Amino acid sequence: MTAELLDGDRVAARMKMELADRVARLAAIGRVVGLGTVLVGDDVPSQKYVAMKLAECEEIGIVSHHVHLPASATQQEVEAVIDDFNANPDVHSILVQLPLPSGMNEEQVLIRVHPDKDVDGLHPTNLGRLVMGAPGPLPCTPAGIVELLASYQVPVEGKHVAIIGRGLTIGRPLSLLLAMRRPGCNAAVTVLHTGVDDMGAITRTADVIVAAAGVAGLVTVDMVKPGAAVVGAGTSWQGKKLMSDVAPDVANVAGWITPRIGGVGPMTRAMLLRNAVLAGEKVQ
Repeated sequence: MTAELLDGDRVAARMKMELADRVARLAAIGRVVGLGTVLVGDDVPSQKYVAMKLAECEEIGIVSHHVHLPASATQQEVEAVIDDFNANPDVHSILVQLPLPSGMNEEQVLIRVHPDKDVDGLHPTNLGRLVMGAPGPLPCTPAGIVELLASYQVPVEGKHVAIIGRGLTIGRPLSLLLAMRRPGCNAAVTVLHTGVDDMGAITRTADVIVAAAGVAGLVTVDMVKPGAAVVGAGTSWQGKKLMSDVAPDVANVAGWITPRIGGVGPMTRAMLLRNAVLAGEKVQ
């Protein structure tokens, strides 16, 4: 393997140390940062993911206000929990764990969260702020990818970035963020999807490739310019094995590459914690 690993675990650990200091400074003036979390139903991966987030909150001093509703909960009951969190001054940000049970209007639930308490940065108001370049919580995975590339001094400004995937959580907001005139961004961005003919003809011209399509091994060696940075942001399951959108042997030609596990995932969670801390800091 020739590529340098983009170790998200290492960068996230450093970020959490910095965030813990900020949380401690707020606690010293009597402000305890609070994150409200809502889990509906008994989806095992969701339960594990929320438990991981709660543990990381405790690790840096954020107090979790957790509500777990049964799968039989109604739309109104879920929205009532969000309304309570919106009105609670001890809850500075809110996380609604997806997916919600079948038949529930996820979009309506997410819009119910007050934009200033949107820890995921995906509320329509905050996506609008991103488009305008206005301050607001950034979507966690896109912001985590930008931070990861910057931490390893991967050249991005003025470079060509190819993003495979146009989804709401990664591809679309990442394309906006990377094209903006801000540190670690200011790139020429091309957005692709799995319906594009001969993606390799485009990705081979890219200095940075971000694969966020959820198709195992989508990015192959012949699609990568030697020395390019390759970020596997999309995942899928093969049996019980979590697979990356990037084929393993891409590491033989890339200059930088994320590991199959421990790349983008830890950065996403670290950015969620950062958004929670920022929300606590902004309270007047």
